[in-house]
Amino acid sequence: MSFLRRRSAATPAGPDFDVLAMDPGDWPGNLGAGLLPAPDGSCQGVFLRYDLFGGRGPAMIIGNLPEGSPARELADGQIPFEVAQLLAALDNDEPVEVLDTEDMPVMQGDNLLIVRRLKLSESRIACVQFDRSDNVLVTIASWDRPITDDLYALLKPLPAELFQQG
Repeated sequence: MSFLRRRSAATPAGPDFDVLAMDPGDWPGNLGAGLLPAPDGSCQGVFLRYDLFGGRGPAMIIGNLPEGSPARELADGQIPFEVAQLLAALDNDEPVEVLDTEDMPVMQGDNLLIVRRLKLSESRIACVQFDRSDNVLVTIASWDRPITDDLYALLKPLPAELFQQG
């Protein structure tokens, strides 16, 4: 019954879903990726950190959280996981909260996305979220630069195999 074997690794081997992000080959700066592990070794999310500032902090974090990921469960006013990661990477420990949200339609190729723009108490952070057809929540958090509709044209599915370990 080898097909019933459980993974015992502390971190997951990789996601079982495609990750929507900018292709690392198209990005001129440094790129880092992280996996959110669950206690059973499954992958509860992937986030990519794009650094244009030459090691002085990230310009953008893009997260992909599947349905059921605990990182998706937020209290009123609580910032998304990706915003918290961006603040931590910038060594910014000031309290930040979500003040308001606004839904707006955006085209990505032939697909219509309903994008939630989050207004945060830290005005230098831009943050948007949208749900994919496979119930993965994509969150984009950007430091000191607006998120424009042009960004959605750069997003493409990166295969889960790109994030496999070992």
